[in-house]
Amino acid sequence: MYYNGVYHLFYQYNPKGAVWGNIVWAHSVSTDLINWIPLEPAIYPSKIFDKFGTWSGSATILPGNKPIILYTGIIDANRTQVQNYAIPANLSDPYLRKWIKPDNNPLIVADMSINKTQFRDPTTAWMGRDGHWRILVGSVRNHRGKAILYRSKDFMKWTKAKHPLHTATNTGNWECPDFFPVSLKHTNGLDTSYNGEYIKHVLKVSLDVTRFEYYTVGTYDTKKDRYIPDNTSVDGWKGLRLDYGNYYASKSFYDPSKNRRIMLGWANESDTVDDDVRKGWAGVHPIPRKLWLDPSGKQLVQWPVKELETLRKEKVQLSNHKLYKGEKIEVKGITVAQADVEVTFSFASLDKAEPFDPSWADLYAQDVCFIKGSTVQGGLGPFGLITLASKNLEEYTPVFFRVFKAQDKYKVLMCSDASRSTLKNETTMYKPSFAGYVDVDLAYKKLSLRSLIDNSVVESFGAGGKTCITSRVYPTLAIFDKAHLFAFNNGTEAITIETLNAWSMADAKLH
Repeated sequence: MYYNGVYHLFYQYNPKGAVWGNIVWAHSVSTDLINWIPLEPAIYPSKIFDKFGTWSGSATILPGNKPIILYTGIIDANRTQVQNYAIPANLSDPYLRKWIKPDNNPLIVADMSINKTQFRDPTTAWMGRDGHWRILVGSVRNHRGKAILYRSKDFMKWTKAKHPLHTATNTGNWECPDFFPVSLKHTNGLDTSYNGEYIKHVLKVSLDVTRFEYYTVGTYDTKKDRYIPDNTSVDGWKGLRLDYGNYYASKSFYDPSKNRRIMLGWANESDTVDDDVRKGWAGVHPIPRKLWLDPSGKQLVQWPVKELETLRKEKVQLSNHKLYKGEKIEVKGITVAQADVEVTFSFASLDKAEPFDPSWADLYAQDVCFIKGSTVQGGLGPFGLITLASKNLEEYTPVFFRVFKAQDKYKVLMCSDASRSTLKNETTMYKPSFAGYVDVDLAYKKLSLRSLIDNSVVESFGAGGKTCITSRVYPTLAIFDKAHLFAFNNGTEAITIETLNAWSMADAKLH
């Protein structure tokens, strides 16, 4: 949340170890979303209503500029879940270090119709036109994911609505729901309670079963308190994802200081638990992203917050460089293990786009990427960046595009392929070929890519942020100054690097 000039990040954290358990609400503050000061935990198990765990939730700023946190408390060894609140002990403390959990908790207890062990992660509250507050709590019943709606006049006494805001069959438990308005007219963010004209709403859920995040764009019927996804948005596993990679349990908030909606997510580790224990930590927050509705009205666009650019140092540039089939060019002169790279590729023709195999129609994009990797020669593509590469390419993580011709249109596949990212051979390591399709107009015959590379993280944004993929990788050779970065083309159609700008990135300050 943003409060009185300070950004507050609360996150699930185990102060006693690198693996899951003993979860508290850790608390860090920042004035720029990049440099953070860690503080003591804001909330930790201490009362009868959260003795067995303090799980995720949200913050809301109440009238009179008063922040309040809603969170899930675990009350017994059976993991029975209730919804609690906490308030700052001292509003004049600029960092809001101490939080109080009043004795009238819990505010919400599951009724008989709810699976009380899958009942968690209350959203930021919004106010309806009737002046009453509303929140959602994620749940499931018979494999049907649910966003259960509660209403309150005073934020203390909550009543379950007759119907959930939205449900979908065969989606499993809905974790970390997020519900917010987006503008059809501009890229500015909107306060969660905004209910003016020219807006759509977005419902995001983290699906426990797949460990990916999905969202739909649709209409919020404020009279019936129901959300209806547009017919261009599919609920569930074949739907739109916020990020097609290692990214989960995200939460967005409205930033009134810069009129934007910002999202923070979590990228967990892909190596072994033993590795986590050895290094003493696990999980990172990728760079905060501004998000808004694409002009088509069909999907979100995400882009790293502008403040990230303050970390840019040495810069190298490349322009109008042609890459023929099988060619690559090394990007030198920056610290490529910690870099920000923006590149625009162009091509003269779409004629060589290979046909899209109809048998792939039912596959996920990452399955197609697995079949058609960066080394499989194509027509138009694969072309892109080879990140965190060892000198002789024993290890590398390519981020690339491939253009297919499908009946009456072109399909653009974007991949971030970790399958050759490391020589480490542990069978439990997760090294998928992450991928998503990019809904982009190829009339100008251009595709852009931005990749943020940070040692074990490659966070990529295709076509200005229409498709995002975060990969966690653990090279053994391509580390620190032994890492290399290339732009490449493995397609028969020549590709032009119109512009490539790459920066060394400084370390953020942890005070």
